Amino acid sequence: MSLSTADIDRLAHLARLGLAPDERTRLCTQLNDFFGIVEKMRAVDTSGIVPLAHPVEIMGDVALRLRADIASEPNQREANMRNAPARDAGLFLVPRVIE
Repeated sequence: MSLSTADIDRLAHLARLGLAPDERTRLCTQLNDFFGIVEKMRAVDTSGIVPLAHPVEIMGDVALRLRADIASEPNQREANMRNAPARDAGLFLVPRVIE
């Protein structure tokens, strides 16, 4: 697939972009280069290859570096509830919006 400057003008119009002539030419070249890469990727035969659920799956058992699940902020419930116009049992009460 190859785009012309007329295609770029149409896309710019649809996207409500004002492009200068040099920007239009540069964008046309960049998009055509991108489509060339996509065509190269499509040319690769991937039949019989099972997709990976996660990129590190191919490396085997990899321990993910997760941080500990420790509360780092103090409990501010009472301070937050003081600002509520209506509350009950530690919950904010809001007016009904759907009948």
